[in-house]
Amino acid sequence: MTHSVSVRTCTEGSNLTRLSASEIARHVANGLLSSREVVEAHIRRIEAVNPRLNAVVVPLFEQARIEARHADEMRARCAVLGPLHGVPITLKESFMVAGTPSTAGLMSRRTPLLGQEGPLISRLRRAGAIVLGKTNASQLLLSLSGACENPVYGRTSNPWNLTRSPGGSSGGEAAIIAACGSALGVGGDNGGSIRVSAHFCGLYSLLPTAGRLTNLDTVPYADVAGQETTVAQPCPIARSAQDLSLAMRVLAAPGLNADDPTVPPVPWPDPAGVAIPQLRIGMYTDNGLFPVSPAIRRAVETAAQRLRAQGAIVESWTPPDVAEAVRIWVGLRTADGLATYRRLLGDDPSDPSIAAALRSSPKSLSVDQYWQLVEQGKQYRHDFMKALDKTGLDALLCPPYALPAPPHGSGGLLNTFNAGSYAVLFNMLAFPAGVAPITRVQPGEESERSMSDNGDEKAARSVEMNSAGLPVGVQVAARPWREDIVLALMGALEEQTSGEVPICEGLGCDDIQ
Repeated sequence: MTHSVSVRTCTEGSNLTRLSASEIARHVANGLLSSREVVEAHIRRIEAVNPRLNAVVVPLFEQARIEARHADEMRARCAVLGPLHGVPITLKESFMVAGTPSTAGLMSRRTPLLGQEGPLISRLRRAGAIVLGKTNASQLLLSLSGACENPVYGRTSNPWNLTRSPGGSSGGEAAIIAACGSALGVGGDNGGSIRVSAHFCGLYSLLPTAGRLTNLDTVPYADVAGQETTVAQPCPIARSAQDLSLAMRVLAAPGLNADDPTVPPVPWPDPAGVAIPQLRIGMYTDNGLFPVSPAIRRAVETAAQRLRAQGAIVESWTPPDVAEAVRIWVGLRTADGLATYRRLLGDDPSDPSIAAALRSSPKSLSVDQYWQLVEQGKQYRHDFMKALDKTGLDALLCPPYALPAPPHGSGGLLNTFNAGSYAVLFNMLAFPAGVAPITRVQPGEESERSMSDNGDEKAARSVEMNSAGLPVGVQVAARPWREDIVLALMGALEEQTSGEVPICEGLGCDDIQ
């Protein structure tokens, strides 16, 4: 999808904030735009839309203005500029940024101001990025109901429809980027957080291979369940697939293992080297756990057609026993009976969905039972790879989530076990996976579910009703360490999707100027 705006038209902030991160970096480096005017335009944009979105919860505007002035001075001195020089970005609230709190939605963590930053934030700054602020997230980065809210900062809304959720736990990032208040963001994903939010908000996002990036930038009291058996990853999110590649060239550049020895020194692959016509892609629209909405099925089928048109071999494929993958993933993350979450919450007020989960917490596993579950996870990954090898698949194309963005207060029925299972699978597998916007829900195709008494079906139908106009994405996944394939396929889809999911819709552009 191309969103380019001619620099000659960029005399007003609303046009500047439509530019992609790649376009901003190029125009600032060429002297066609100044860092100060770009940053100021995005600050004005945030000030205009944020009162209704509640996406940016820790503004850093004055610091950003100072950094923008320094960025312009560097260019005037003909200094060497980084690949993100002058690009305004936002970060998920759980990332450690000097001089800010990182609460993860805990009231008891509101006061402490961090004095340090992690290696990824340092890399972004050295690359020239300018941090505008930090964005809202679900409490403890645990979104059991698909919402983005917590007792500290409240609820974030979706710019496409303020009555709907932007997803969680990285919903704040998705909301402000979709509303053109930030050019690029970094969130996280350990159960679909960044991918589901991108799907709900019409954006591009990438979950890297588990272990590709360090987690030293995230406060240690956020989303620690599962230990090393399910590894969260920092993830870029943007309005362009090209911006994801730009961000990952910075985040995954060589040498990260010097800061974190647990990061393997696997070279970052260049998506430009991927030949689409040589790829074999497995496609599915139903994972056997929960049927998707008509628009989401159509999006996957449309994406398959577009990739075939570019020479890729796309064939129907059935993933092996997704229910087993979800069972193992949930078991690993709740093996302690949710004792970790109780300890972290302490006397803090909890988000309603977390409180409900704690009231019905699973039984703790014994050490032997936990070890067995770990082995079952290894076996599942082995069996999944064998299934890919059997048909020689390089990548997968499927839904990111079973439904469009849900209304606020939809409850916890539509979770990992059903609607969210499409994303959780790749967390369990430790595969890289991305989401690309393809289309929007059309009038008349909102739902085809019967008027059932089944609780999940009723909840799903309620989400689908009045969903016309909401964005719909597809998910692309590949084998470990092949982010280049994921990004190349998303880039190929972007080229053919121009205008179908326009940026700055609804609150994003029309309602607030």
